[in-house]
Amino acid sequence: MTQVTGDWLTAPGTQAVMGMLEDAGYQAHAVGGCVRNALLGAPVADVDISTDARPETVIALARAAGLKPVPTGIEHGTVTVVARGEPFEVTTYRADVETDGRRAVVRFADTMAEDAVRRDFTMNALYADRRGTVVDPLGGLPDLRARHLRFIQDAAQRIREDYLRTLRYFRFHAWYGDPAQGMDAEALAAIADNLDGLDRLSAERVGAELLKLLAAPDPVQAVAVMAQTGVLPRILPGASPRALGPLLMAEEALGLAPDPLRRLAATGFADGAALRLSKPDQKRLTLLRELTEGTAGLPEVAWRHGAETASDTAALRAAMLEQPVDPAALPDLAAAAQARFPVTAQDLMPALSGKALGDRLRALEAQWIASGFALDREDLLTAPPEA
Repeated sequence: MTQVTGDWLTAPGTQAVMGMLEDAGYQAHAVGGCVRNALLGAPVADVDISTDARPETVIALARAAGLKPVPTGIEHGTVTVVARGEPFEVTTYRADVETDGRRAVVRFADTMAEDAVRRDFTMNALYADRRGTVVDPLGGLPDLRARHLRFIQDAAQRIREDYLRTLRYFRFHAWYGDPAQGMDAEALAAIADNLDGLDRLSAERVGAELLKLLAAPDPVQAVAVMAQTGVLPRILPGASPRALGPLLMAEEALGLAPDPLRRLAATGFADGAALRLSKPDQKRLTLLRELTEGTAGLPEVAWRHGAETASDTAALRAAMLEQPVDPAALPDLAAAAQARFPVTAQDLMPALSGKALGDRLRALEAQWIASGFALDREDLLTAPPEA
């Protein structure tokens, strides 16, 4: 018998929600990511609970227990129950009636087995009761222990039910798979045979999934196989995984935390609008690509855009050139970011105005940057105009 433990399970809120269902004679099991991560020793963020109780019953039981039910997705069987200030998604067992590759029509089911078979990967079809006893209806535990990501039953059918599962496959492998044993052959064959389905996904879903993948500690293998199977050119035209490995080495050398936008920039893809990224993310992605391909020195980058952006630029430039980056050889980017240009427009007026004033300010700024921010106001104001 496999047991799972953790503060997430013993927390009063978790026990209250699962207890209200069990005490009324219904099944209540934590399911999916919380069980998977707990067994792997990874952090648990959210606790999802599955049950054979129908949504209206969940609402009634929650109210009777003094908890707050919120019908957040009641048409799909989900009621959010707030206990001790924490939200828990409680979802009735479901079975697919119809799927179109993007969404499913479901019916409520009575058994865990029916609920499990509609999920994506065996390691995600693990359940645990409030005492921590794990229930494994589809043989996911051996896969989880081996860190072997495998679709439930027929891989092609699982993909055709929701084509986002192709991208989820690579994301989950990057986070939970064992790179030493490679990827499941059946999964890759099914992915390669169903590439057309990716065109049916919304840009928002693709972009969100891709950023989650690139945030993994080491997404290199996943992205490389995405390229080999034809997935990468389908979702990121013109992108290449070549610089991603060197970028991770540069990140490690510079002590940079994983950053999905930095890594996306390393693939050569810069059209954030095509992925429906947020406006700030689109702007940052474009800036990183421009700085990587540009010639501005790192101190100037730090002064104009901040030390973090300058460090990103250093890592990206090294990756693109496939050269190691030496932190000791980098200038003091923090100091450069704090530098203040000592000349203002007022210093040059009224002698200069309009275009002449702007040109002179830019010339002095360039001279100041070239000096390593060493020239002071007097040095700059007494410099000859041709400087």
